[in-house]
Amino acid sequence: MACKNCGTGGGCGTTPAGCKSNGNCGTSGCNKLDVFDWLAGMQRGASSEPQYVEVRFKNTRKEFFKNSDNVELGVGDTVAVEAVTGFDVGVVSLTGDLVPFQMRKHKVKPDSKEVRKIIRKATEEDIEKWRDAQSFERETLVKTRKIVRDLKLNMKLSDVEFQADKNRATFFYMAEERVDFRQLIKVLADQFRTRVEMRQIGARQEAGRVGGIGSCGRELCCSTWLTDFRTVSTSAARYQQLSINPMKLAGQCGKLKCCLNYELDSYVDAIEEFPSPRIKLKTKKGVAFHQKSDIFKGMMWYAYAKAPNEFIPMKIDRVKELMALNESGKEVDDLKGFSFIEALPEEPAFENVVGQDDLTRFDRKAGVRPKKKKKRKNKNYKGGNNPKKSVPEKK
Repeated sequence: MACKNCGTGGGCGTTPAGCKSNGNCGTSGCNKLDVFDWLAGMQRGASSEPQYVEVRFKNTRKEFFKNSDNVELGVGDTVAVEAVTGFDVGVVSLTGDLVPFQMRKHKVKPDSKEVRKIIRKATEEDIEKWRDAQSFERETLVKTRKIVRDLKLNMKLSDVEFQADKNRATFFYMAEERVDFRQLIKVLADQFRTRVEMRQIGARQEAGRVGGIGSCGRELCCSTWLTDFRTVSTSAARYQQLSINPMKLAGQCGKLKCCLNYELDSYVDAIEEFPSPRIKLKTKKGVAFHQKSDIFKGMMWYAYAKAPNEFIPMKIDRVKELMALNESGKEVDDLKGFSFIEALPEEPAFENVVGQDDLTRFDRKAGVRPKKKKKRKNKNYKGGNNPKKSVPEKK
């Protein structure tokens, strides 16, 4: 049964997602932000404590609910849950003993008032109301953007989410400054006859809700599997020796790409083996300054102050050896004696293997040799050593 509660437009594993691959794509289709249940194969002991369930709603919104009636639920079941006013409908994304760990991770207390109850499994009537509310969201978003433009409010409306019973509508917006939307709430409440809630989100949260394709050719991490947004600084790009180009380092949200943090720890560990680039190498020819480094090859390039364009490559151990000599008060004649010369690979000799360079090798059938052309004889040829010369006939 299709639920259409995600940004990709797919269902709960039974209908194709946005890529129409029936959930076989690299990001598991529409079931984004799934949690791997590593306690699924363990036997659960009998407990009188109430069970808790994680329920997924539109896009990245997830909430925890109490299964006080002990309704048998599984991942992918559509359930009706309590809301502030009325009820809402969502899809179960996690059950079992792993839910309390997730609640502890998100700092949600089980006895909190925010943890409401699960009413029942969603009936056909509940699902019809839910679909009707979802079909009304697109029209509401367009009308609300027009109202915001007429009121001249400095804000960007990115998404709207209706409760299943249409008793509440949540509007997600972005704003750099504080916005007074008291008049906006009155207009929206009169226009749509529902309770209005305004919720401010950041640029990364908006990219996670809207989704898209990154420069790597894959779906955005924030809209598929990334559950938290960690701080990304330009130092991550410097450690990886990337050019500080805002156009290349920024994602679709306008902020630094989250993937800059993925390999940062590996780069930091590799750089610890390198000597400090601030240390200068002293030789009899002059003082050499550090120019660049290659973390993968383990090499450093130095250049003399008199010839800054002439780079001398050296391995890390050779650089450390020169630094140790300078600390002991010794100087070498020139860095070229310690430079690393990379041997060029030998080019393979060209060999014509069974006429593979012949352009007409595909014109004849395999295993059939080409027919030899017969030489044409001169009609005026009467014999002799030279066939090219003809003997005229006697009259």
